[in-house]
Amino acid sequence: MPRKSQKLARPHRSTMSLQKTEIIINVYDLLPPGRVSSTLWFLGTSLLHSGVVINGKEYAYGGHERRGLTGVYWTKPKTEPPGGTFKCEILHGFTLATQSEIDTIIRDTSEEFLGTAYNLLTKNCNHFTSHLCQRLTGRPGPAWLNRAASIGVALPCVVPRDWIEAPEYDTADGELLDDEDDNADESSRMLRSSSEQPRLVGQHELHSPGQNLNWDSDEERRRGGTGKGKGKAPARDSAGRTLPAAERAPTS
Repeated sequence: MPRKSQKLARPHRSTMSLQKTEIIINVYDLLPPGRVSSTLWFLGTSLLHSGVVINGKEYAYGGHERRGLTGVYWTKPKTEPPGGTFKCEILHGFTLATQSEIDTIIRDTSEEFLGTAYNLLTKNCNHFTSHLCQRLTGRPGPAWLNRAASIGVALPCVVPRDWIEAPEYDTADGELLDDEDDNADESSRMLRSSSEQPRLVGQHELHSPGQNLNWDSDEERRRGGTGKGKGKAPARDSAGRTLPAAERAPTS
């Protein structure tokens, strides 16, 4: 009898030891605050950026021009990308995978989403979000995250440029912010120069806290530099479109 009781207890302990990990999606609007962005958000057709939060890290995908290097990176959750505005947090589901299994899934996914493969319409940050959510929970991310890109693929001639390629640091009136008027972005500049700045998956152990991973300055990131010095050509996606700052991945 003691042996039989012991055998019955083992499955119970194994089941109880399973831990659920939350899979959260953070959503950001890349259009300047104003009537247009409010209307498009209400209609579910705004230009959006998203990231997947797992155990205190937010994973996202961006483009760059370094061959063979992933475009998947992580940062502190709810860190607004350049020109973006945080809109909402979605509890997508849970995974029973162990941390080791989660790490493997993220690593495998990062190998599928290289920086040079990024495409604003067909392989963007929201495609990455959907793919990673599918791997972790068995359900893809919400389809509405990529509605603007889907419309762009179906009707490329009638989609406003701002739905595909977000303006950089625009005000509600559509005017480019002056360098002197960046006080509102001071906190994000400080964050990007700290140890909490975006870091590529698999590359973060190569960098010390406070090291700039891509741009020589905040101004270079804002203007679209490649990280090889000011004045270089801006990064482009696989179709040759200039990447808005929010969709550029940091590189070493």
